[in-house]
Amino acid sequence: MNRSRTALAALSSLLIAAAGNAVAADAVSHADASFMKDAAHAGHAEVSASKLALSKSSDTQVKAFAQQMIDDHTKAAAELQSLADAKGVKLPTEPSMTQKTKEKMTLSTADGANFDYRYADSAGVSAHEDTVKLFRKAAAEAKDADVRAFASKTLPTLEHHLQMAKELQAATAIRAGKK
Repeated sequence: MNRSRTALAALSSLLIAAAGNAVAADAVSHADASFMKDAAHAGHAEVSASKLALSKSSDTQVKAFAQQMIDDHTKAAAELQSLADAKGVKLPTEPSMTQKTKEKMTLSTADGANFDYRYADSAGVSAHEDTVKLFRKAAAEAKDADVRAFASKTLPTLEHHLQMAKELQAATAIRAGKK
């Protein structure tokens, strides 16, 4: 009889713990969790492409932009990770497969001024246009107040990155003979 009570108590504890984990995992809506995961993928892609730019580019303007992207996106990733941990959301730890493939096809095969232009165009302008759109939507529509606050707080930095990327794209286009 005593064994039955011990087993029942252990089972009850497991069920309570499992229910607690389920509540934590349900702390945010599917859309909010999806935003956090997409934001993490985007940040990892930006850092990865920018590290490549630091190693491949010899242009000081490109290197300065790349370093700022690494610094800012790494800081935002740490804030996002803290938020995700609090909400019970497991974030990806690297760019998505699509983002990795795009980086490989777009950036890894280019050199010199052509690399600089491709980096400014893809990791700069295109990636930031997508990310700004993602964050604008979350800032307006996220159900969780903390998720909405994170998106709203991060958005001005991303909009500034987009403006910087457009300026870099124009400068690198001239050097690459694209204009």
